[in-house]
Amino acid sequence: MSADHAAHRRGRAPFVGVPSFLRSRLVDPDEDFDADIAVFGAPTDEGSPFMAGSRFGPRALREHSLRFVSGESGFFDPNRGRTYLEREIRDGLIADLGDADIVPTDILSSFASITELTARILAKGAVPVVLGGDHAISYPVVRAYTEPVHVVHFDAHLDYMPFVHGVDSTNAHAFRHIAHMGHVRSLKQVGIRSLRNTRTMWDDTHGDGNTVVTMAAFTELGPEGLARLVPRGAACYISLDVDVLDMALVPGCVSAEPDGMSYAQLRDTLIALTEQARIVGLDLVEVNPVLDVGTGVTAYLGAHTVVEFLGHLCDSEHWRSRTGRHAAGGGG
Repeated sequence: MSADHAAHRRGRAPFVGVPSFLRSRLVDPDEDFDADIAVFGAPTDEGSPFMAGSRFGPRALREHSLRFVSGESGFFDPNRGRTYLEREIRDGLIADLGDADIVPTDILSSFASITELTARILAKGAVPVVLGGDHAISYPVVRAYTEPVHVVHFDAHLDYMPFVHGVDSTNAHAFRHIAHMGHVRSLKQVGIRSLRNTRTMWDDTHGDGNTVVTMAAFTELGPEGLARLVPRGAACYISLDVDVLDMALVPGCVSAEPDGMSYAQLRDTLIALTEQARIVGLDLVEVNPVLDVGTGVTAYLGAHTVVEFLGHLCDSEHWRSRTGRHAAGGGG
């Protein structure tokens, strides 16, 4: 292949080729792999009691991530006049491990697969980036960690529903599970505002010692103030429901609510967290392509959020100061 032809292929259009996240190399998770960041999908919405469709989220997020890949390595931010993820993309430090094995109608088996794949990534010293799926998937991801972590949960909803009649695995239950895990040192729930949060959930999450930051409280704190709720340098896992954003921004989200964050507020808060804490994982959930408008704006915004976050994560002091290539990965 000529150099000109190879360069053309590297800059190919986003609708061409097999869609891995950011055109990163596809890796069989059952085989040995080496990466700083390991992306995988958790395409299950068995935990959605209202309207399914977020099972197609990982595929849509991957497809829209291709729009950020050109013939150059990394993405250029005109506001900052800088290129991000240049080394990570050029040197193949991001890997796409495909999707966790999902067993339709058997949510516990699907959860087991998600936990197993997360644990495998952590054992390799890589940082998991998980594409949902509904918000139930955060529970099997977080339970794979062994080191102490602080969890920051962005959402319009508390997802703290009581376990009643054996029902405990919907997208409204995840953080009641997570808050009681021995390795979870704190839970911060940010952007809470929905009128569908119940008094029981509100009382229970406060009673369990969690920190709830409503939208009104977030407006007072700001991004830097929110980030300072996590101890400096501590291991931090971020769980991001796209409905933390205002409903006008996320038509492809079944649980969208009014009076949410702007993209700038969310972006600046995520950047502040990368500067304050040692990020050991991220999930982004509740993108529902079935509900999205024709241009896929919700999937695009979800991919945009992950891509921009990764750029600042890999540019952060905590990431750059790692003593070894994978020292930021966390887990055991």
